[in-house]
Amino acid sequence: MNRTVILGGGESGVGAAVLARIKGFEVFLSDNGKLSDANRLCLTKYGIPFEEGGHTRDLILNADEIIKSPGIAETVPIMREIRSRNLHVISEIEFAGRYCTAKKICITGSNGKTTTASLIYFLLKNAGLNVGLAGNIGKSYAYQVATERFDYYVLELSSFQLDGMYSFRADIAVLLNITPDHLDRYNYNFDNYVNSKFRITQNMRHDDCFIFCSDDEATVENLKTMALEARMLPLSQTETVGKDGAWLDGDKLVASCGDSEFEIFTDELSLIGRHNVYNSMAAAVTGKILNISNSVIRSSLAGFKGIEHRLEKVRKVGGIEFINDSKATNVNSVWYALESIPGKIVWIAGGTDKGNDYSSLCNFVKEKVRAIVCLGVDNGKILERFRNLTPVIVETRSAREAVEKSFELGEPGDTVLLSPACASFDLFENYEDRGRQFKKAVEELEA
Repeated sequence: MNRTVILGGGESGVGAAVLARIKGFEVFLSDNGKLSDANRLCLTKYGIPFEEGGHTRDLILNADEIIKSPGIAETVPIMREIRSRNLHVISEIEFAGRYCTAKKICITGSNGKTTTASLIYFLLKNAGLNVGLAGNIGKSYAYQVATERFDYYVLELSSFQLDGMYSFRADIAVLLNITPDHLDRYNYNFDNYVNSKFRITQNMRHDDCFIFCSDDEATVENLKTMALEARMLPLSQTETVGKDGAWLDGDKLVASCGDSEFEIFTDELSLIGRHNVYNSMAAAVTGKILNISNSVIRSSLAGFKGIEHRLEKVRKVGGIEFINDSKATNVNSVWYALESIPGKIVWIAGGTDKGNDYSSLCNFVKEKVRAIVCLGVDNGKILERFRNLTPVIVETRSAREAVEKSFELGEPGDTVLLSPACASFDLFENYEDRGRQFKKAVEELEA
């Protein structure tokens, strides 16, 4: 019997453990931290042995295969030892893909992948298709493969998940953009990160479809070095792309696949901002590939409500709009947020820096940002970069303090924008925890 060891006891790891158990493997799960009560209960229900609060080497290094959760860095001691012994390490997505016969629509990109995955899932559900949503969003893909049956999966894939994928093949792959992110996990080498994102195209065949942004420099440059078999469908806001893909015709979004075309005015789209036009384009092209009717595509793009923590309007207090963009954990996400908001902004930023270069934000800060409220333990890079570009920069150590200080600094007609450009782990459990604490503090504000 093959021995499968799962590293990490979060959503991904527990799902992989359940699938491995159901498929008859000898399974052991190890987590260096503490498991949630729900995950501990799930493992017990399926009779899966596990440990928490540390790794027992002898119970891990005798594995035939290791499934590593995406949050575990290669630099941690147990991973160094695993690599030194050349043990086979894969991701949950790779493992679940072996047992999944559904069509797989896979989305990656430095920014917009959660929104786009959610929008495509919404579109497919509206079309009456039997579809699951998984990957870096929702319930574990492996757990769904183990316990449910879908004809389609929409999978949001991070670079960390893609790194552990080898035989997996997407039927439709969407690559939205590539900008510097998570460089701390890629030896601060942007090329390593680009190569990771392009793993979404591996194993694709001539009858598969690759949707990509032809306005994205890093994507286009890397494509010049590749020979992909898949059908190519570019997205562009600067030129007409032809019969396969999407583009802008004046104030209309046009999406095409072969001889079938779809059009919608951009002011009909539910998602605002230039970056969300690309996300809507990707969904529209996916709809055309799957032969979904134009009426369903139109109603889905117009009726989608967006996702929590991504340019989420919270409340207006004393004439000041509060927006939760806690999911913006890199500079490019913040660029899109600052670009899309009219008027003056009080910008809440900071957290665990991931090797950020803030230079692309300088013009926005000079022109639009009334004040910066730092929300982090170490705000040195933000202070150094923006100190001379905006009249006020203050430091805070809690969501409540940041909200109250932002309210003091703002004026009627302003927007207070939580868009951190950083990870959240210095003061919060994750970006969701940061966003929810921000929203709670806003709800408790008194004008």
